[in-house]
Amino acid sequence: MNDICFASASEIAYRIRRREISAEEVLNAHLAQIERVNGTVNAIVTLVPDLALARARDIDKLLAAGEDPGVLAGLPIAHKDLVATKGIRTTRGSRVFKDHIPDEDAMIVRRLKAAGVVTLGKTNVPEFGAGSQTFNEVFGATRNPYNTDRTCGGSSGGAAVALASGMIPIADGSDMGGSLRNPANFCNVVGFRPSPGRVPDTPGAMTLPLSVQGPMARTVSDVALMLSAIAGPDSRFPTSINEPGSQFLLPLDTETRGLKIAYAPDFGGLPVDKAVRDVIASSVSHFEAMGCIVEPACPDLSAADEIFKTLRAWVFANGFRDLIEQHRSLFKDTIIWNVEQGLNLSGADVHRAEQLRSTLFQSVGTFMQDYDFIIGPVSQVPPFDITVPYVTEIDGEKMQTYIDWMKSCYLISATSLPAISVPCGFTPDGLPVGLQIVGRYRDELSVLQLANAFESANPTYRRRPDIAGGSSNER
Repeated sequence: MNDICFASASEIAYRIRRREISAEEVLNAHLAQIERVNGTVNAIVTLVPDLALARARDIDKLLAAGEDPGVLAGLPIAHKDLVATKGIRTTRGSRVFKDHIPDEDAMIVRRLKAAGVVTLGKTNVPEFGAGSQTFNEVFGATRNPYNTDRTCGGSSGGAAVALASGMIPIADGSDMGGSLRNPANFCNVVGFRPSPGRVPDTPGAMTLPLSVQGPMARTVSDVALMLSAIAGPDSRFPTSINEPGSQFLLPLDTETRGLKIAYAPDFGGLPVDKAVRDVIASSVSHFEAMGCIVEPACPDLSAADEIFKTLRAWVFANGFRDLIEQHRSLFKDTIIWNVEQGLNLSGADVHRAEQLRSTLFQSVGTFMQDYDFIIGPVSQVPPFDITVPYVTEIDGEKMQTYIDWMKSCYLISATSLPAISVPCGFTPDGLPVGLQIVGRYRDELSVLQLANAFESANPTYRRRPDIAGGSSNER
Protein backbone atom coordinates (compact mmCIF):
# COMPACT_ATOMS: atom_id res chain seq x y z
CA MET A 1 0.00 0.00 0.00
CA ASN A 2 2.99 2.35 0.39
CA ASP A 3 3.27 2.40 -3.41
CA ILE A 4 -0.20 3.91 -3.73
CA CYS A 5 1.05 6.98 -1.87
CA PHE A 6 3.38 7.76 -4.77
CA ALA A 7 1.11 6.71 -7.60
CA SER A 8 -0.27 9.54 -9.70
CA ALA A 9 -3.57 11.05 -8.64
CA SER A 10 -4.95 10.10 -12.04
CA GLU A 11 -4.05 6.45 -11.52
CA ILE A 12 -5.46 6.39 -7.99
CA ALA A 13 -8.72 7.97 -9.12
CA TYR A 14 -8.96 5.55 -12.05
CA ARG A 15 -8.48 2.51 -9.80
CA ILE A 16 -11.00 3.77 -7.26
CA ARG A 17 -13.62 4.36 -9.98
CA ARG A 18 -13.04 0.84 -11.32
CA ARG A 19 -13.32 -0.42 -7.73
CA GLU A 20 -9.92 -2.11 -7.96
CA ILE A 21 -9.14 -0.38 -4.70
CA SER A 22 -11.46 1.36 -2.27
CA ALA A 23 -11.38 4.98 -1.22
CA GLU A 24 -11.09 3.72 2.36
CA GLU A 25 -7.96 1.70 1.53
CA VAL A 26 -6.42 4.69 -0.23
CA LEU A 27 -7.17 6.91 2.75
CA ASN A 28 -5.69 4.43 5.22
CA ALA A 29 -2.50 4.18 3.17
CA HIS A 30 -2.08 7.95 3.22
CA LEU A 31 -2.89 8.20 6.91
CA ALA A 32 -0.18 5.61 7.57
CA GLN A 33 2.28 7.67 5.50
CA ILE A 34 1.34 10.78 7.49
CA GLU A 35 2.02 8.86 10.69
CA ARG A 36 5.46 7.85 9.38
CA VAL A 37 6.60 11.15 7.92
CA ASN A 38 4.72 14.17 9.20
CA GLY A 39 6.37 14.29 12.61
CA THR A 40 9.65 15.07 10.86
CA VAL A 41 8.51 17.65 8.32
CA ASN A 42 5.43 19.22 9.99
CA ALA A 43 3.43 19.69 6.80
CA ILE A 44 -0.08 18.70 7.92
CA VAL A 45 -1.02 20.69 11.00
CA THR A 46 -4.63 19.65 11.54
CA LEU A 47 -5.74 16.07 10.95
CA VAL A 48 -9.37 14.87 10.87
CA PRO A 49 -9.15 11.10 10.26
CA ASP A 50 -12.66 10.31 11.50
CA LEU A 51 -14.28 12.80 9.14
CA ALA A 52 -12.08 11.53 6.33
CA LEU A 53 -13.00 7.90 7.01
CA ALA A 54 -16.72 8.67 6.96
CA ARG A 55 -16.29 10.53 3.67
CA ALA A 56 -14.24 7.73 2.08
CA ARG A 57 -16.87 5.17 3.02
CA ASP A 58 -19.56 7.39 1.49
CA ILE A 59 -17.56 7.54 -1.75
CA ASP A 60 -17.27 3.76 -1.80
CA LYS A 61 -21.02 3.37 -1.26
CA LEU A 62 -21.81 5.76 -4.11
CA LEU A 63 -19.51 3.84 -6.45
CA ALA A 64 -21.01 0.51 -5.38
CA ALA A 65 -24.45 1.91 -6.23
CA GLY A 66 -23.27 2.89 -9.70
CA GLU A 67 -23.26 6.62 -9.00
CA ASP A 68 -20.59 9.13 -10.02
CA PRO A 69 -19.00 10.97 -7.05
CA GLY A 70 -16.90 13.20 -9.33
CA VAL A 71 -13.61 13.28 -11.23
CA LEU A 72 -11.56 13.34 -8.02
CA ALA A 73 -13.56 10.62 -6.28
CA GLY A 74 -11.71 9.20 -3.30
CA LEU A 75 -8.53 11.27 -3.60
CA PRO A 76 -7.26 12.36 -0.16
CA ILE A 77 -6.50 16.05 0.22
CA ALA A 78 -5.42 18.45 2.96
CA HIS A 79 -6.51 22.03 2.34
CA LYS A 80 -4.24 25.03 2.75
CA ASP A 81 -4.72 26.54 6.21
CA LEU A 82 -5.56 29.91 4.66
CA VAL A 83 -8.82 28.67 3.12
CA ALA A 84 -11.98 28.25 5.16
CA THR A 85 -13.10 24.67 5.83
CA LYS A 86 -16.48 24.15 7.45
CA GLY A 87 -16.14 22.53 10.86
CA ILE A 88 -12.34 22.19 10.60
CA ARG A 89 -9.94 24.54 12.35
CA THR A 90 -8.52 27.19 10.03
CA THR A 91 -5.81 29.26 11.73
CA ARG A 92 -4.28 31.16 8.79
CA GLY A 93 -1.02 30.53 10.63
CA SER A 94 -1.94 33.21 13.17
CA ARG A 95 -2.37 33.21 16.92
CA VAL A 96 -5.35 35.50 16.33
CA PHE A 97 -7.18 32.58 14.69
CA LYS A 98 -5.56 29.63 16.45
CA ASP A 99 -8.95 28.27 17.58
CA HIS A 100 -11.06 29.49 14.64
CA ILE A 101 -13.52 27.00 13.14
CA PRO A 102 -15.35 28.35 10.04
CA ASP A 103 -19.05 27.68 9.52
CA GLU A 104 -18.73 27.43 5.72
CA ASP A 105 -16.29 26.28 3.08
CA ALA A 106 -14.35 28.51 0.72
CA MET A 107 -15.33 28.25 -2.94
CA ILE A 108 -12.33 26.10 -3.89
CA VAL A 109 -13.12 23.65 -1.08
CA ARG A 110 -16.75 23.42 -2.17
CA ARG A 111 -15.72 22.63 -5.73
CA LEU A 112 -13.21 20.02 -4.60
CA LYS A 113 -15.79 18.34 -2.39
CA ALA A 114 -18.27 18.34 -5.27
CA ALA A 115 -15.60 16.52 -7.31
CA GLY A 116 -15.33 13.78 -4.67
CA VAL A 117 -12.20 14.51 -2.63
CA VAL A 118 -11.68 13.13 0.86
CA THR A 119 -10.57 15.92 3.20
CA LEU A 120 -8.15 14.64 5.83
CA GLY A 121 -6.78 17.90 7.27
CA LYS A 122 -5.01 21.22 6.71
CA THR A 123 -1.51 22.12 5.50
CA ASN A 124 0.85 24.60 7.15
CA VAL A 125 1.37 28.19 5.97
CA PRO A 126 3.36 31.29 6.97
CA GLU A 127 1.46 33.72 9.17
CA PHE A 128 -1.42 34.96 6.98
CA GLY A 129 0.48 33.57 4.00
CA ALA A 130 2.95 36.47 4.09
CA GLY A 131 6.43 35.57 2.91
CA SER A 132 7.72 32.52 1.06
CA GLN A 133 9.01 30.71 4.14
CA THR A 134 6.53 28.46 5.95
CA PHE A 135 6.74 29.07 9.68
CA ASN A 136 4.41 30.54 12.29
CA GLU A 137 3.96 30.71 16.04
CA VAL A 138 0.97 28.37 16.08
CA PHE A 139 2.54 25.27 14.51
CA GLY A 140 6.20 26.11 13.91
CA ALA A 141 8.17 25.58 10.71
CA THR A 142 7.63 23.11 7.89
CA ARG A 143 10.81 21.40 6.73
CA ASN A 144 11.98 20.60 3.22
CA PRO A 145 11.77 16.82 2.70
CA TYR A 146 14.93 16.83 0.56
CA ASN A 147 16.92 18.43 3.38
CA THR A 148 15.15 19.05 6.67
CA ASP A 149 17.60 21.82 7.57
CA ARG A 150 16.21 23.87 4.64
CA THR A 151 12.97 25.72 4.05
CA CYS A 152 10.19 24.35 1.89
CA GLY A 153 9.22 27.84 0.69
CA GLY A 154 5.71 29.20 0.94
CA SER A 155 3.07 30.13 1.38
CA SER A 156 1.74 26.76 0.18
CA GLY A 157 4.70 25.13 1.89
CA GLY A 158 2.84 22.50 3.87
CA ALA A 159 0.99 21.49 0.71
CA ALA A 160 4.20 21.07 -1.31
CA VAL A 161 5.89 19.02 1.42
CA ALA A 162 2.84 16.80 1.91
CA LEU A 163 2.82 16.08 -1.84
CA ALA A 164 6.55 15.41 -2.09
CA SER A 165 6.41 13.12 0.94
CA GLY A 166 3.50 11.01 -0.33
CA MET A 167 1.03 12.17 2.31
CA ILE A 168 -1.52 13.41 -0.27
CA PRO A 169 -1.75 13.13 -4.09
CA ILE A 170 -3.21 16.60 -4.81
CA ALA A 171 -3.32 19.91 -2.94
CA ASP A 172 -4.93 23.31 -3.25
CA GLY A 173 -2.91 26.48 -2.94
CA SER A 174 -3.00 30.20 -3.54
CA ASP A 175 -0.51 32.54 -5.17
CA MET A 176 -0.02 36.29 -4.89
CA GLY A 177 3.73 36.62 -5.29
CA GLY A 178 4.69 33.00 -5.86
CA SER A 179 2.92 30.98 -3.17
CA LEU A 180 2.01 28.12 -5.53
CA ARG A 181 5.18 28.23 -7.59
CA ASN A 182 7.91 28.82 -4.99
CA PRO A 183 7.18 25.88 -2.66
CA ALA A 184 6.58 23.57 -5.63
CA ASN A 185 10.01 24.66 -6.91
CA PHE A 186 11.65 24.04 -3.54
CA CYS A 187 10.02 20.61 -3.09
CA ASN A 188 10.23 19.07 -6.60
CA VAL A 189 6.49 19.09 -7.28
CA VAL A 190 4.24 21.03 -9.66
CA GLY A 191 2.44 24.27 -8.78
CA PHE A 192 0.27 26.15 -11.27
CA ARG A 193 -0.72 29.81 -11.04
CA PRO A 194 -3.62 30.22 -13.51
CA SER A 195 -4.82 33.47 -15.04
CA PRO A 196 -6.95 35.58 -12.67
CA GLY A 197 -10.56 34.43 -12.84
CA ARG A 198 -9.80 30.90 -14.02
CA VAL A 199 -10.55 29.62 -10.50
CA PRO A 200 -13.20 31.91 -8.98
CA ASP A 201 -12.74 33.02 -5.41
CA THR A 202 -15.40 32.93 -2.72
CA PRO A 203 -18.22 35.40 -3.55
CA GLY A 204 -17.54 38.74 -1.90
CA ALA A 205 -13.75 38.41 -2.11
CA MET A 206 -11.68 41.21 -3.65
CA THR A 207 -11.24 40.83 -7.40
CA LEU A 208 -7.80 42.45 -7.69
CA PRO A 209 -5.89 40.05 -9.98
CA LEU A 210 -2.73 39.65 -7.89
CA SER A 211 -3.91 36.70 -5.81
CA VAL A 212 -5.25 33.55 -7.43
CA GLN A 213 -5.99 29.99 -6.35
CA GLY A 214 -4.78 26.92 -8.14
CA PRO A 215 -3.70 23.28 -8.07
CA MET A 216 -0.59 21.45 -6.92
CA ALA A 217 0.42 17.83 -7.51
CA ARG A 218 3.42 15.64 -8.25
CA THR A 219 2.84 15.59 -12.01
CA VAL A 220 1.52 18.03 -14.61
CA SER A 221 -1.28 15.68 -15.66
CA ASP A 222 -2.50 15.52 -12.05
CA VAL A 223 -2.47 19.32 -11.86
CA ALA A 224 -4.62 19.38 -15.00
CA LEU A 225 -7.01 16.84 -13.49
CA MET A 226 -7.45 18.95 -10.38
CA LEU A 227 -7.81 22.15 -12.38
CA SER A 228 -10.70 20.59 -14.28
CA ALA A 229 -12.60 20.39 -11.00
CA ILE A 230 -11.87 23.85 -9.60
CA ALA A 231 -11.95 25.95 -12.78
CA GLY A 232 -15.09 27.29 -14.40
CA PRO A 233 -17.33 30.35 -14.23
CA ASP A 234 -19.36 31.61 -11.30
CA SER A 235 -21.79 34.48 -11.88
CA ARG A 236 -21.23 35.72 -8.32
CA PHE A 237 -17.55 36.39 -9.01
CA PRO A 238 -17.43 39.15 -11.64
CA THR A 239 -13.99 38.38 -13.10
CA SER A 240 -14.49 34.63 -13.49
CA ILE A 241 -13.66 33.25 -16.93
CA ASN A 242 -16.70 31.92 -18.78
CA GLU A 243 -15.11 28.63 -19.88
CA PRO A 244 -15.70 25.15 -18.43
CA GLY A 245 -13.04 23.39 -16.42
CA SER A 246 -13.67 20.19 -18.38
CA GLN A 247 -11.29 21.43 -21.12
CA PHE A 248 -8.40 20.45 -18.85
CA LEU A 249 -9.45 16.80 -19.01
CA LEU A 250 -8.25 16.71 -22.61
CA PRO A 251 -5.04 14.76 -23.34
CA LEU A 252 -1.97 16.92 -22.78
CA ASP A 253 -0.01 15.46 -25.68
CA THR A 254 0.91 18.20 -28.15
CA GLU A 255 3.23 19.03 -31.03
CA THR A 256 6.15 21.06 -29.69
CA ARG A 257 8.17 21.38 -32.89
CA GLY A 258 8.40 25.00 -33.98
CA LEU A 259 7.21 26.51 -30.70
CA LYS A 260 9.05 29.77 -30.05
CA ILE A 261 10.30 30.16 -26.49
CA ALA A 262 11.83 33.24 -24.86
CA TYR A 263 14.62 32.17 -22.51
CA ALA A 264 14.85 34.66 -19.63
CA PRO A 265 17.40 33.25 -17.14
CA ASP A 266 17.26 36.37 -14.95
CA PHE A 267 14.02 38.03 -16.08
CA GLY A 268 15.78 41.17 -17.21
CA GLY A 269 18.67 41.51 -14.78
CA LEU A 270 17.62 39.97 -11.46
CA PRO A 271 20.40 38.44 -9.34
CA VAL A 272 20.19 34.63 -9.51
CA ASP A 273 22.22 32.14 -7.50
CA LYS A 274 24.70 30.26 -9.71
CA ALA A 275 23.36 26.83 -8.71
CA VAL A 276 19.90 27.86 -9.86
CA ARG A 277 21.22 29.46 -13.07
CA ASP A 278 23.06 26.26 -13.99
CA VAL A 279 20.01 24.04 -13.54
CA ILE A 280 17.74 26.43 -15.49
CA ALA A 281 20.32 26.60 -18.30
CA SER A 282 20.20 22.80 -18.57
CA SER A 283 16.52 23.00 -19.54
CA VAL A 284 17.29 24.67 -22.86
CA SER A 285 18.68 21.50 -24.42
CA HIS A 286 15.50 19.62 -23.53
CA PHE A 287 13.32 22.18 -25.29
CA GLU A 288 15.62 22.20 -28.30
CA ALA A 289 15.47 18.40 -28.44
CA MET A 290 11.68 18.75 -28.48
CA GLY A 291 11.97 20.90 -31.61
CA CYS A 292 11.35 24.24 -29.91
CA ILE A 293 13.08 27.43 -31.01
CA VAL A 294 14.68 28.91 -27.89
CA GLU A 295 15.97 32.49 -27.98
CA PRO A 296 17.32 34.77 -25.22
CA ALA A 297 14.52 37.31 -24.72
CA CYS A 298 12.43 38.91 -21.99
CA PRO A 299 9.58 41.42 -21.96
CA ASP A 300 10.13 44.75 -20.24
CA LEU A 301 9.19 44.05 -16.61
CA SER A 302 10.71 47.24 -15.19
CA ALA A 303 7.34 48.57 -13.96
CA ALA A 304 6.21 45.27 -12.44
CA ASP A 305 8.03 45.78 -9.14
CA GLU A 306 6.22 49.04 -8.37
CA ILE A 307 2.92 47.58 -9.51
CA PHE A 308 3.19 44.53 -7.31
CA LYS A 309 4.52 46.25 -4.19
CA THR A 310 1.94 49.04 -4.34
CA LEU A 311 -1.06 46.80 -4.87
CA ARG A 312 0.17 44.21 -2.37
CA ALA A 313 0.58 46.91 0.29
CA TRP A 314 -2.90 48.23 -0.51
CA VAL A 315 -4.35 44.72 -0.10
CA PHE A 316 -2.50 44.22 3.20
CA ALA A 317 -3.68 47.57 4.58
CA ASN A 318 -7.29 46.80 3.75
CA GLY A 319 -7.11 43.22 4.93
CA PHE A 320 -5.19 43.56 8.20
CA ARG A 321 -5.53 47.14 9.45
CA ASP A 322 -8.35 46.42 11.91
CA LEU A 323 -6.79 43.18 13.14
CA ILE A 324 -3.47 44.87 13.81
CA GLU A 325 -5.17 47.64 15.76
CA GLN A 326 -6.72 44.97 17.99
CA HIS A 327 -3.89 42.40 18.12
CA ARG A 328 -0.67 44.17 17.13
CA SER A 329 1.50 42.10 19.48
CA LEU A 330 0.38 38.90 17.75
CA PHE A 331 1.60 39.92 14.28
CA LYS A 332 5.09 39.41 12.89
CA ASP A 333 7.00 42.58 12.03
CA THR A 334 7.00 42.06 8.29
CA ILE A 335 3.19 42.06 8.09
CA ILE A 336 2.98 45.20 10.23
CA TRP A 337 5.53 46.85 7.93
CA ASN A 338 3.57 45.85 4.84
CA VAL A 339 0.32 47.17 6.31
CA GLU A 340 1.94 50.48 7.22
CA GLN A 341 3.28 50.75 3.68
CA GLY A 342 -0.28 50.39 2.47
CA LEU A 343 -1.70 52.92 4.92
CA ASN A 344 0.80 55.48 3.62
CA LEU A 345 -0.42 55.10 0.04
CA SER A 346 -2.50 57.82 -1.56
CA GLY A 347 -5.28 57.34 -4.04
CA ALA A 348 -2.90 58.69 -6.66
CA ASP A 349 -0.37 55.96 -5.79
CA VAL A 350 -2.92 53.19 -6.33
CA HIS A 351 -4.19 54.86 -9.49
CA ARG A 352 -0.62 55.05 -10.85
CA ALA A 353 -0.07 51.36 -10.09
CA GLU A 354 -3.24 50.45 -11.96
CA GLN A 355 -2.23 52.57 -14.93
CA LEU A 356 1.18 50.92 -14.98
CA ARG A 357 -0.45 47.49 -14.74
CA SER A 358 -2.63 48.23 -17.75
CA THR A 359 0.37 49.38 -19.76
CA LEU A 360 2.37 46.31 -18.69
CA PHE A 361 -0.48 44.02 -19.70
CA GLN A 362 -0.52 45.54 -23.17
CA SER A 363 3.25 45.46 -23.67
CA VAL A 364 3.60 41.88 -22.46
CA GLY A 365 0.71 40.89 -24.71
CA THR A 366 2.59 42.37 -27.65
CA PHE A 367 5.73 40.47 -26.64
CA MET A 368 3.75 37.23 -26.48
CA GLN A 369 2.64 37.69 -30.08
CA ASP A 370 6.24 36.92 -31.01
CA TYR A 371 6.79 34.13 -28.46
CA ASP A 372 4.58 31.24 -27.40
CA PHE A 373 6.15 30.93 -23.94
CA ILE A 374 8.72 32.42 -21.57
CA ILE A 375 10.94 30.16 -19.46
CA GLY A 376 13.10 31.15 -16.51
CA PRO A 377 13.72 30.49 -12.82
CA VAL A 378 10.91 30.14 -10.32
CA SER A 379 13.03 31.27 -7.39
CA GLN A 380 16.31 33.12 -7.55
CA VAL A 381 17.85 30.96 -4.83
CA PRO A 382 17.77 27.28 -3.86
CA PRO A 383 16.06 26.27 -0.58
CA PHE A 384 17.79 28.19 2.22
CA ASP A 385 18.40 27.63 5.93
CA ILE A 386 15.14 26.99 7.76
CA THR A 387 16.17 29.33 10.58
CA VAL A 388 16.43 32.30 8.18
CA PRO A 389 13.11 34.19 7.87
CA TYR A 390 13.88 35.47 4.38
CA VAL A 391 16.76 35.98 1.98
CA THR A 392 18.67 39.25 2.44
CA GLU A 393 21.31 38.93 -0.31
CA ILE A 394 21.57 37.16 -3.67
CA ASP A 395 24.82 36.90 -5.62
CA GLY A 396 26.24 39.90 -3.74
CA GLU A 397 23.14 42.10 -4.18
CA LYS A 398 21.32 43.23 -1.02
CA MET A 399 17.55 42.75 -0.88
CA GLN A 400 15.62 45.88 0.12
CA THR A 401 12.51 44.16 1.60
CA TYR A 402 11.46 40.76 2.86
CA ILE A 403 9.87 39.89 -0.48
CA ASP A 404 12.54 41.15 -2.93
CA TRP A 405 14.15 37.73 -3.22
CA MET A 406 10.94 36.48 -4.88
CA LYS A 407 10.90 38.97 -7.76
CA SER A 408 11.27 36.16 -10.28
CA CYS A 409 7.78 35.07 -9.26
CA TYR A 410 6.00 38.28 -8.37
CA LEU A 411 7.06 40.20 -11.48
CA ILE A 412 5.14 37.53 -13.41
CA SER A 413 2.16 37.89 -11.05
CA ALA A 414 1.90 41.53 -12.09
CA THR A 415 1.45 40.51 -15.74
CA SER A 416 -1.65 38.32 -15.11
CA LEU A 417 -0.13 35.59 -17.32
CA PRO A 418 -0.49 31.92 -16.31
CA ALA A 419 2.72 30.38 -14.95
CA ILE A 420 3.68 26.92 -13.79
CA SER A 421 6.58 25.60 -11.72
CA VAL A 422 7.69 22.21 -13.00
CA PRO A 423 10.65 20.21 -11.60
CA CYS A 424 13.81 20.94 -13.58
CA GLY A 425 16.72 19.38 -11.69
CA PHE A 426 18.86 19.49 -8.58
CA THR A 427 21.76 21.55 -7.32
CA PRO A 428 25.09 19.83 -6.53
CA ASP A 429 23.83 19.71 -2.92
CA GLY A 430 20.74 17.72 -3.96
CA LEU A 431 18.26 20.58 -3.58
CA PRO A 432 15.35 20.83 -6.04
CA VAL A 433 15.12 23.59 -8.64
CA GLY A 434 11.97 24.28 -10.62
CA LEU A 435 11.53 25.81 -14.06
CA GLN A 436 8.92 28.53 -14.53
CA ILE A 437 6.96 28.30 -17.79
CA VAL A 438 4.88 31.40 -18.54
CA GLY A 439 2.18 31.29 -21.21
CA ARG A 440 -0.20 33.59 -23.00
CA TYR A 441 -3.07 35.21 -21.13
CA ARG A 442 -5.82 32.71 -20.29
CA ASP A 443 -4.12 29.94 -22.25
CA GLU A 444 -3.69 27.54 -19.35
CA LEU A 445 -4.08 24.46 -21.54
CA SER A 446 -1.04 25.30 -23.67
CA VAL A 447 1.06 25.90 -20.54
CA LEU A 448 0.03 22.50 -19.19
CA GLN A 449 0.81 20.84 -22.52
CA LEU A 450 4.32 22.28 -22.75
CA ALA A 451 5.01 21.54 -19.08
CA ASN A 452 3.86 17.97 -19.61
CA ALA A 453 6.16 17.60 -22.62
CA PHE A 454 9.09 19.01 -20.64
CA GLU A 455 8.31 16.71 -17.72
CA SER A 456 8.43 13.71 -20.05
CA ALA A 457 11.73 14.85 -21.56
CA ASN A 458 13.36 15.55 -18.20
CA PRO A 459 13.32 12.45 -15.95
CA THR A 460 15.14 14.11 -13.03
CA TYR A 461 11.77 15.09 -11.55
CA ARG A 462 11.17 11.48 -10.50
CA ARG A 463 13.65 11.58 -7.62
CA ARG A 464 11.84 11.10 -4.30
CA PRO A 465 13.04 12.54 -1.01
CA ASP A 466 14.72 9.92 1.17
CA ILE A 467 12.49 10.83 4.07
CA ALA A 468 9.41 9.62 2.18
CA GLY A 469 10.48 6.00 2.41
CA GLY A 470 11.12 3.44 -0.29
CA SER A 471 13.99 3.25 -2.76
CA SER A 472 12.10 3.80 -6.01
CA ASN A 473 12.91 6.87 -8.09
CA GLU A 474 9.67 6.54 -10.03
CA ARG A 475 6.56 8.50 -9.26
